[in-house]
Amino acid sequence: MSIIYCLVPQSYWEKFVNKEEYVPRDYEQEGFIHTTKGDELLFKVANRVYAQYTGQLLVLVIDEKNVRSEVKYETAKGGNLYPHIYGPLNTDAITEVRAMKREDKGWTFA
Repeated sequence: MSIIYCLVPQSYWEKFVNKEEYVPRDYEQEGFIHTTKGDELLFKVANRVYAQYTGQLLVLVIDEKNVRSEVKYETAKGGNLYPHIYGPLNTDAITEVRAMKREDKGWTFA
């Protein structure tokens, strides 16, 4: 299994429970779904993007091989390589939904 992660606030994710596809809030602006690969990069992104977020944050654990939309690996400004999903995410590619928690050092798995 090739795992990639997608961060999502729980309040937003609740709209997609039991749906066939997931599309994030910023999809229309961005044109793709942001994902990460590996725990270290996941925590780095969570602490940068959700630094001020106080709600419940979730991680969609995705089997990349089961994603029906195109997945492209692209280099960001900081030089990190990120998988981007160009199209809706079919929810049957999600193997698990994990909660995050904020500790003194930042976001981590609950």
